[in-house]
This record gives sequence, C-alpha cells and structure tokens, in this order.
Amino acid sequence: MFTAKAPSRQAMVFAPGPGRLVRRPDRLAVEEPLEVRLSSPRGTSTLGITMRTPGNDMELVAGLLLAEGVIDGADDLASIAYCVGGAGRGGAADRDPNQYNVVTARLRRPPRRAGRERQTVTSSACGACGTASIDALRAVGHPVIGPGPRVAVDWLCALPGLLRREQLCFDETGTVHAAGLAEPGGELLVVREDVGRHNAVDKVVGWALCERRLPLGDAVLVVSGRVSFEIVQKAVRAGIGVVVAVSGATSLAVALAAELGVTLVGFVRDERCTVYSGPERLAVG
Repeated sequence: MFTAKAPSRQAMVFAPGPGRLVRRPDRLAVEEPLEVRLSSPRGTSTLGITMRTPGNDMELVAGLLLAEGVIDGADDLASIAYCVGGAGRGGAADRDPNQYNVVTARLRRPPRRAGRERQTVTSSACGACGTASIDALRAVGHPVIGPGPRVAVDWLCALPGLLRREQLCFDETGTVHAAGLAEPGGELLVVREDVGRHNAVDKVVGWALCERRLPLGDAVLVVSGRVSFEIVQKAVRAGIGVVVAVSGATSLAVALAAELGVTLVGFVRDERCTVYSGPERLAVG
C-alpha cells in the first residue's frame, strides 16, 4: 500500500458554546498554486497553474501531462523537478511545500500536444473549466480499453470503505478528496488525497506512470466524490476500464464511459451501487 498523507495546517476558529462563540484550534487542508513548466527540444513553455494540495507533486504533474496528451508514457518524460532545490518525488520539498510551487517537466521529445489552452488559473474544483472545448478532450487519444478482468460486485462495494480508511488528511480536515487504484479482488495499491478530485486522480495515475505500470488494464480506479467527464477521460488515458465512485456521475461522464467501453459505477455504499455502463465486467453472487 502506497499512502501519503496530504498536509494540513492549524488555524483558530470559533464554534458555538453556551451563550457565546468559543475559540478553538482546527485543521485546514492546504491549498496552494503549482505552476507547471515544460522543457523539450522544442523549447520552454508554461503549461499552466493549478491549485492543489502540496505533496506528491511529481506524480501530480506526471498524471496531468498524460491526461492532457502532452506525453503518452514514461519514455517521453526525462525528469520532473522543483525549480527551487530540485527535490524529486517524495523528497524534502514535499515536506516544505511553501517554497516549492513551480515544477519543470523535461521531455525527451516535443510535446505530443501543446496541452489544453488554459486562459486562467485552474481551481482545484474546476475540472474541465477553461479548456478550449470538449472536442479537445476527445482528441487527446487513448489506449484501447480491453475486456479487462471480471469484477465481483461485493468486492467493488467494499472499495469506498477501503479508501476511506486511508484518508488521513480527511480525518483531520474533512475537506479533501481521495483516489485509489486497486487490482480486482485485492487491496488498494495506492491512495492519494487532494483538495481537487481531479488532482487526486492525476496523482494516482502519475504514481502508476512513474512506476511504469501503464496501461492499467487490470486496475480499478475508485474516487471519493462524483465522476465528471474529465475523470473518465483521465482513467481512459491510463487504460483503466473500471471506475468506481462514492457519489454519482454526470451525463457527459456516462456518455463518454459508454462510448469508450468503460465500466462506470456510482453511489457505491452499503452493498448497493448504480451501474451506468459496462455491466459485462461485473459478477454478482
């Protein structure tokens, strides 16, 4: 199990008490900007700025570059490093995020695509906001989603509970999302938390890319919130054929999942679930 606790900070807040507001300490999830720069044989450029929870930033950038179509795999990526100190994945920079909010990804080849055109800072909850068009998302390209393994519904329904037990920052703050990868019938391989649902997915996909596990044809992606179009798109770019969510899915997410052969399951809780697409991968009883 690869679980990394997202950072939080103490703050003083007020809560109702007997006849007055009482001051008490609380924990806040950290949210800070991360500027992503690209360096390739074609030159240097800025991909954009995203709001994220610091920590596992190299995985976040790797997953983002894959999702954006800038790279197609680990062989396209020479290195990712902070512009201050140059600490790598899991290094000291992850423990001192205030000084490390600019990252440069060095590519061995020119970018496969220039990445989506973002005119403004992307918020941690923004998702597909600020992209040039939905058609640009479809144009990224993806591995063929194969039939994949059969997934037992009772095991699938247990995934949110497994994910919840690993949400260490959520226990402190109640304000972060989580994503995890699992092999059918097994334990979670990796869990990441972030203030952004999409960032959490990028982090687990980035972990898999850095570990050279792509494509993830035999993996299941589980997320703590709802599933949007972009989360399905990120899963497909990583070759994932099964996406499980604690909450529901949007109409566009369901349409894309059905079009590309992804099994999409939502409202997974208390041994119940809603199967939006791809029921042929699920085994009941």
